[in-house]
Amino acid sequence: MKIGKSGIEASVVGIGAWAIGGDSMWGASDDAESVRTIHRARDLGVTLLDTAPAYGLGHSEEVVGKALTGRRGDYVLSTKCGLRWDIGEGAFMMERDGVRIVRNSRPESLAQEVEASLRRLKTDYIDIYIVHWQELPEFPCPIADTMGYLGELKRQGKIRAIGASNLSDAQFMEYVAAGQLDLIQEKFSMLDRGVGDRLMGLCGTHGVTFQAYSPLERGILTGKITAATQVEMGLARSRIKWFQPENLSKIAALSERWAPLCKKYGCSMTQLVIGWTAAQGNGSNVSVLCGARKLHQIEDNAKGGDIVLDAADIATMRADVEAIA
Repeated sequence: MKIGKSGIEASVVGIGAWAIGGDSMWGASDDAESVRTIHRARDLGVTLLDTAPAYGLGHSEEVVGKALTGRRGDYVLSTKCGLRWDIGEGAFMMERDGVRIVRNSRPESLAQEVEASLRRLKTDYIDIYIVHWQELPEFPCPIADTMGYLGELKRQGKIRAIGASNLSDAQFMEYVAAGQLDLIQEKFSMLDRGVGDRLMGLCGTHGVTFQAYSPLERGILTGKITAATQVEMGLARSRIKWFQPENLSKIAALSERWAPLCKKYGCSMTQLVIGWTAAQGNGSNVSVLCGARKLHQIEDNAKGGDIVLDAADIATMRADVEAIA
């Protein structure tokens, strides 16, 4: 698929490296297994690889950098900016693992961030550079200023395309007014559709790719988690209501209801859900970003990019979800 108007092409399914960062968000990772997973992704046709400095406070980028050694040209690499834990200046976002994380998307901060990311990633360019979280009133930075600096990074050849994440409709319009926005990355799943239903139409109008993160609701929509499953929760999953015991039966009912669809398309529930997500859009093109740090995860996820669902089945799945959500 094409990424906005950038001229970049990437696989519909991308591999997300959030969990690869480990820390209290996801629990400890096996870095060697993570590298093997990234390499296996490319073997399976997955070219899009997404990370961020905040994932493990630099650790995810470092692991991705190891995986990219000698293979940089095989991947479309995206990382992010706008969250700092190494400076005090910015709007407070959270405290995690003993450090204070702030939002700061001012040009002088981004100038430091991009060099640190390039160093950790062991590359001299980033394909898609994404503003991770948007400004807060207590530490304002006009989007036009941020975009102006990102445009300069494009002219320098340090980045190839600009993205933004976790933004409002008004912020979206500020971005497209200030320069070429090629991608937005938003939390979107069939269980949590509000942002996508709101922003996908704008993406279609302005030629921006909509990238869904957490489309499997951090694993609950794989059909593999039951009340008896031992799950590494971490902060990332503790915020998802579907992991609560009283909701697991609702997910199990979806698995049972969709078993005939899985048989029809010769796929797993994971792949069915990914195929459904890619089919959304209201005129925009949808990239589906799925986290993976183990071989079996990427081998399941990657095949979801091959699933093309009938329109009637897409509608049926949406109705089934609306009945429980």
